[in-house]
Amino acid sequence: MNRLNLLTTSALVACVFASSGAACAQEAREFNIPPGSLRDALNSYAGQSDQQIFFSADLVAGLRSQGLRGRYAPADALDSLLRGSGLAWSETRPGVIVLRRGAGMAAGEDSAIELDEVVVTGTLIRSSGDLASPVVMLDRDALDRRGFGTVAETLTSLPQNYAGSATPMVQATLSDAAASNTVFATGVNLRGLGAGSTLTLVNGRRLAGTGSRAEFADVSALPSAAVERVDVLLDGASALYGADAVAGVVNVIMRRSFDGHESRVRVSAAQGGAEEVQASHLAGRSWSTGSAYLSYEYQTANGLSSFDRAYTRDGDLRPFGGTDHRAFYSAPGNIVAFDAATSSYVTQFAIRPNAGGTAQGPADFAAGTTNLQTTLQGIDLLPSVERHSVYGSLRQSLGERLELTADLRYSLRTNEIATAGAGGIFSVSNANPWFVSPTGSASHTIAYSFARELGPARSHARSESLGFTIGARYDLSADWSLEGYVAQASERADYGLTNRVNSRYLNEALGNLPDDPTTPYRAAVDGYFNLFGAGTANSRAVLDFIGSGSAGGQERSRSTSANLMAQGPIWRLPGGDLMLAVGAQVREETFDTGGYTFLSAASPFLYSSPTRERSVSAAFAEVRAPLIGPDNARPGLRSLVLSLAGRVEDYDEFGTTTNPKFGLVWSPFEGLGVRTSWGTSFRAGSLPQRFDQTGVSTAFLARENGTTALTLLLTGGNADLKPETSETFTLGFDYRGKGEGRPSLSLNYFETRFSDRIARPVNENLYGALTDPNLRPFVTFVSPATSAGDLALVESYSGLPGFSGLYPTSTYGAVVDSRWVNTGAVQVSGLDLSASYEWDTGAGLLVFDTSASWILDYETRPTPTAPVRQVAGLIGYPVKLRARSGVTWSRGPLRLGVHWSHVDDYKDFAGQTINAWDTLDAQFNWSVNRAPFAGLTLQFGVQNLLDEDPPFYDAPLGFGFDAGQASLIGRVISLQLIQRW
Repeated sequence: MNRLNLLTTSALVACVFASSGAACAQEAREFNIPPGSLRDALNSYAGQSDQQIFFSADLVAGLRSQGLRGRYAPADALDSLLRGSGLAWSETRPGVIVLRRGAGMAAGEDSAIELDEVVVTGTLIRSSGDLASPVVMLDRDALDRRGFGTVAETLTSLPQNYAGSATPMVQATLSDAAASNTVFATGVNLRGLGAGSTLTLVNGRRLAGTGSRAEFADVSALPSAAVERVDVLLDGASALYGADAVAGVVNVIMRRSFDGHESRVRVSAAQGGAEEVQASHLAGRSWSTGSAYLSYEYQTANGLSSFDRAYTRDGDLRPFGGTDHRAFYSAPGNIVAFDAATSSYVTQFAIRPNAGGTAQGPADFAAGTTNLQTTLQGIDLLPSVERHSVYGSLRQSLGERLELTADLRYSLRTNEIATAGAGGIFSVSNANPWFVSPTGSASHTIAYSFARELGPARSHARSESLGFTIGARYDLSADWSLEGYVAQASERADYGLTNRVNSRYLNEALGNLPDDPTTPYRAAVDGYFNLFGAGTANSRAVLDFIGSGSAGGQERSRSTSANLMAQGPIWRLPGGDLMLAVGAQVREETFDTGGYTFLSAASPFLYSSPTRERSVSAAFAEVRAPLIGPDNARPGLRSLVLSLAGRVEDYDEFGTTTNPKFGLVWSPFEGLGVRTSWGTSFRAGSLPQRFDQTGVSTAFLARENGTTALTLLLTGGNADLKPETSETFTLGFDYRGKGEGRPSLSLNYFETRFSDRIARPVNENLYGALTDPNLRPFVTFVSPATSAGDLALVESYSGLPGFSGLYPTSTYGAVVDSRWVNTGAVQVSGLDLSASYEWDTGAGLLVFDTSASWILDYETRPTPTAPVRQVAGLIGYPVKLRARSGVTWSRGPLRLGVHWSHVDDYKDFAGQTINAWDTLDAQFNWSVNRAPFAGLTLQFGVQNLLDEDPPFYDAPLGFGFDAGQASLIGRVISLQLIQRW
């Protein structure tokens, strides 16, 4: 049996060719196919003509194409591409073309070619026809037309995706309270149900998890130039793919083969920073029995400073209609006192240094006023990036029945970013020679920021991922095949912070502790730290000593799996073959972590967790039953196909789970398909979510009396977590017209219901944790200054990682448990819409397209006993409507597209409206078909053409925008050159 390739696009039903090869009624189309290998030319043709094309690898091996530019009927275009190749074509059914050897070619090839089945995301069965579940397909051309530099950016921009977690900007701006994305990776968060609830695959295989909890896969680690297409399954699919496919599946399909070379260079820039350069090269070769290629991609990008945008510069958002979010941690500092009644600090005096730069007497203090400064002064809003990515693929047939495959992917990414500088509340006495008091006291408590003297802390991250797959497929007969593979994926993350204050060293420099003989620092010689200066009063020696604090960590995750599956027809039904796929899988996951903190002791504190392991075994099956087909069709029943799938998985931790899925596709007439699906899915808590070591962090949170309380946040895993389960339902239709305009319309209703959702409820409203009655079960108010029991409770956490020595233990006002728990129910429902229409103007082809996602209902319950909350259109959740619409004009080698993106308005927790955000993107393409630049494509793009600022949001951290719904980068101009030969 011959091994064949399939080139496919999302439109599958247009009648363009008659089965004899003669043309039926056709509409001329614009074709833009560069010279190169015939394989790549046919690939481009498939995308531009909306056809499926089958051919064997050896059939086109070594053949070249001169390319094609201009307006042609599809049949004429294909004839032109194949001219001189000795190949002929025929149509087996509307929109499905088979290539064969023509007369005069070498003998030995059967005139009739037996087809491999079509591989489609969302089913285990090849040649499965239309799916019962909705799938968004982005082929290579569609990815390029979006104008982004990486596949990760393209996925982030999808209307169905919520970018409020698992993106570099959200991590950098501290917008994601979960804060697990320590290596600034990019995940996919369909429907806003969490990045961990969307399963990401490469060629149907799992990636290792990334971040400090390994809860989501990093799509930014893949070399974009080697990607053939991306399928986004907008439906739960645990019955097909196992755990984590709760909100949907993203399957990144890498190129199957490649002949020749392709080089890409892309540069982009925005005002004030974020310059980026990306370069890649792809080289491959095919031969009669196989193929191989290797792709390398390099990316470097500069960061973007908060100083470069007015609404992130200083934390004072009053000029934009907001409030002043600056705090009394400043330089010059403030003398403060602790109010036990409110468990908060109040300012008594603002330090106002004289012309010498330091306070020297009572006149240098202002009673009843406060020096203010943002705690995030000078941080970066985007990290700098350097990335190397490699992907290689090898395929080899041995005889007529056996094909061996192997692929390898590797990525190394490093990030540097300026993050929040140190600040805190410190005691100083007259033992410090710089001490001065406006009241004659012998000691004071001072709120101070080190940002001006030390600058922001520096964060660095290094992410290294490696994956490989070795597989084989054997044709048991003409109809049945057996396929198996072994895959392994691993990721290592290393990250750390430097230029942080070591509170132990600071107290020594303040004179609160005697000199430590184990350090070279001597306060009497090197100088005491001056808390009474303007932020420039301390020497370099003092600053180097107190600023030597640091912290770091390492995480390693690994996923190893083996899969075996057989598929083929069981018997013949009136509507066609009853198809069966059945198989088994074993999978093992591991995770371990460790690190150190050097922030509050004379020597680093080391911590580590034992390696955590999980073993999973599964059995699965899928049946596709065509009840009505070509042989028994009737008016109103052109086809009717039933699909059933089920998967049983056994976990060594908590037992067995079973998940079914049901689908039905009905076509009343050609061009219209009505579909529905129902199924259940589940997700087990990740190994870190269950076993992560308990740690702490600090925050100042608002209380109901209008004051703020120093709060201790508990973080860590929960070994008692149960798997979260979901029930999904979809109902929709797809219409694909023929003839003039070739209209297409797809509408899908979806509904997902969660039970026992794994989450950290406090993080959904972290800054309102002390005032939100729904979060009261997670809050313990304390008064350690007056209660010995409360003081003992706070001090019991002082040995945990993350505990800060910058605040006295007696000053905490609350302890908030933000560890992982099983929360109550969650329900989300809505509509997805996509449509397109073509119009031949005579001066070129205009294509109108639109896509939108409309959230009808989003209900959540933070605890099993809490009331249901409606959160659609609320900060931290998806907006009710996101849409992208535009028009593309093409003529010959030229193409120009303009698209409008819309993000609906929504509310913050105070009930204030955050305005809608509308932006325009434009892209210009020019393909050269003349020597010496034949095969060159130039792409010029502008994102946010009108340089629209993001809508204003009075964020608690003092940034005037919401990174989950908008970008503050502004207008981005890019230029990309693609050379194929």
